[in-house]
Amino acid sequence: MTDKLNLALAQINTTVGDIAGNLERIRAARAEAGRQGADLVVFPELVVSGYPPEDLVLKPLFQDRAAAAVEDLAAETKDGGPAMIVGAPWRENGKLYNAALLLDAGVIVAKRYKHDLPNYGVFDEKRVFVAAPPPGPVNFRGVRVGLMICEDMWTPDVTETLQESGAELLVVPNGSPYESDKLDQRMNLAVQRVVEADLPLVYVNQVCGQDELVFDGASFVLNADRRLAAQAPAWREHVMTTRWARGSNGAWSCAPGEIHAQPERLEAIYNAMMLGLRDYVRKNRFPGVALGLSGGIDSALSAAVAVDALGADKVWCVMMPSPYTSVESHEDAAAVARLTGARHDVIAITPAMEAFARMLKPAFGGRTPDTTEENIQARARGITLMALSNKFGHMVLSTGNKSEMSVGYATLYGDMCGGYSVLKDVYKTDVFKLSRWRNAHKPQGALGPDGALIPERVITKPPSAELKPDQKDEDTLPPYAILDGILECLIEHEMRLDDIVAKGFERATVQRVWQMLDRAEYKRRQAPPGVKITRRSFGRDRRYPITNGFRAPS
Repeated sequence: MTDKLNLALAQINTTVGDIAGNLERIRAARAEAGRQGADLVVFPELVVSGYPPEDLVLKPLFQDRAAAAVEDLAAETKDGGPAMIVGAPWRENGKLYNAALLLDAGVIVAKRYKHDLPNYGVFDEKRVFVAAPPPGPVNFRGVRVGLMICEDMWTPDVTETLQESGAELLVVPNGSPYESDKLDQRMNLAVQRVVEADLPLVYVNQVCGQDELVFDGASFVLNADRRLAAQAPAWREHVMTTRWARGSNGAWSCAPGEIHAQPERLEAIYNAMMLGLRDYVRKNRFPGVALGLSGGIDSALSAAVAVDALGADKVWCVMMPSPYTSVESHEDAAAVARLTGARHDVIAITPAMEAFARMLKPAFGGRTPDTTEENIQARARGITLMALSNKFGHMVLSTGNKSEMSVGYATLYGDMCGGYSVLKDVYKTDVFKLSRWRNAHKPQGALGPDGALIPERVITKPPSAELKPDQKDEDTLPPYAILDGILECLIEHEMRLDDIVAKGFERATVQRVWQMLDRAEYKRRQAPPGVKITRRSFGRDRRYPITNGFRAPS
């Protein structure tokens, strides 16, 4: 029986399906843990395959390769270096499990399978995995380690089983996606499990972008007295070795270790947007991004995030003025490009507008111009950006925000064109806050310039699509402070109309916003993916029928 244990937490950036690449990152992290004197390295959930693998994990060939990779890693532990706990899809008796596997001395010492498969929000694990009974602990060199895989920590059942069967230490490999304020929720749940079991807990999370999800790392250790013993940084890869000792009472405790401060809300959201875009572009091998730079705040913030995530040399900003574009918008777009250092081109859409007007004149039969002509402008811009993308390979970055997408204030095949959207889950009121935050702070790891990137006038001028003379967003929408307040009630909390009105909103305005939200569902189904920020992002988090006869109450 040992009385000392050096345990490393390895939060690394994996890619779903890139088993060979994931193994290289695992090996590099193990080597670093070895240099730090670790006996055991704990990796995140499904680290071998990447998380979440979705239906990819149903392919037998994929399962074969993941299993072979685990066998290779196990064989490598014969070298006398640290043992490993790795996550991988694992077949047993014709069933596929989400597994945590202990690898030591050249073999797979033990396997434990996930019990509580999440099937809500962005999760569909019951679709691809089989739920296992609550597991007992594994024996690592005389230490009884209780393995709980991600969701197994969110309910008390697995903790209770492990505690009753003699676990001395709880270890939780995770693929826990970021959402605003989730770190506090994780910590509170971990504290509950520690209190219930009177055992210390090790929480290891991955840090990466995977399509619409981002994972923030922020791994930590709690001692049995609920005190934080170690805290890894958020938003970057990190290997952190913690030092453990068995006390005279037989209980294990972790010596005080690294404590990295966790970011505040706006900093975390900005980092989430950066990481999501960076990994999406790099892992899908785009040479860079192109976006429409209008002189407005949404495209300015999108450009700033893109430059910080990718570097100015990989960001191509295109101003596409129409006859309704103000002088101020020309100036502001040029100023954003100058401050960010991004490439800036001007391609006027007036010739396209005139060509469409001539082409459609016989069909329109002299009808009065309306939103049709406004949408043609947006679509001319979309065609322009997609042409540049096709010719040069840059991914088009959509710049719409959650407020607009909620109520359909966007044009299909126009400003909704794009391969990705960093503001898709960011309300307009937060767009303003994030712009001011970035002007005052440069995030760690950002590749953009120091200092302010968004001119003050861009932040303070009234928002406008500039598709007709003197147009303002508030001509057709409630003020954003009111709109966002109502949308948060409807989307994040599914509140009743009377309860929203009781919060101080006008009944007629709430009814109107509710109707706009419902009518725009067909547009959202055709929107590009974007970073999940809130509790309920559009997409897998919120699944509403397009054909829907249910209406807001009167």
